[in-house]
Amino acid sequence: MVIVLNSRCTLAGLAIYRAALSDVNVSHITVLTRRPIPAWATLPSDASSKTTVVLHTDFKEYPPEVAQRIVNNDACIWALGKSALGMNEAEYDELTNGFVMACLGSLKKHGAGNQQQFRFVFISGEQADPTGRARQMWARVKGRTEVDILNFCKAAPQFKAHIYRPGYFFPSPKYPEDRKNQRPMSARILDYIMTPALSLFAPELLSPIEDLSRFAVEVAKGCWPEQELFRNRDMRELIRQI
Repeated sequence: MVIVLNSRCTLAGLAIYRAALSDVNVSHITVLTRRPIPAWATLPSDASSKTTVVLHTDFKEYPPEVAQRIVNNDACIWALGKSALGMNEAEYDELTNGFVMACLGSLKKHGAGNQQQFRFVFISGEQADPTGRARQMWARVKGRTEVDILNFCKAAPQFKAHIYRPGYFFPSPKYPEDRKNQRPMSARILDYIMTPALSLFAPELLSPIEDLSRFAVEVAKGCWPEQELFRNRDMRELIRQI
């Protein structure tokens, strides 16, 4: 299984990595990232023996030596991303769409899925808009990326796309270092406000990080193999069935 993280080790990405490490049915994980997994991250004692970290600085290009280290996996969870705050649409599109499509193209070129279907799980966002009519720039870009991933995989049947749109999520209280290192003070304050509010009034928009991460891993393992799009309410219902 490949898990793609960005250089800051995103909140969702780190949680997904932990969930994969704890899953007895995941034999090995390849982490594709710009920087090593941070020393502050609390991980299981066997993390290093179960993980190959591939440092990669340019997500628009995949030289053969990098591509060959990721094609020999069963699935990829794409958890690379950042806030669109301060970015224009072209910049955010390159980060969100350009990087994803470059990776898929390289995977296809170097033979991913030739032995068995390769599952590609894209962590999107609950308000993503594939129609392109959304006022929020990030929602248009995420929606456009969803469409491009699905079209790519339909044209290349050795790939299977799965889109998961999480809602609001926040660091687990089990790992206080996550909140300290991944969330600025303003976001920490918002977590304390939004969590009880959404739990009470709109639970379908809340994604408990333990559920989110476990769900992403289960999708990558092949649960619900025919479903392409998972809304957050789908995740909350399906995760209880496992």
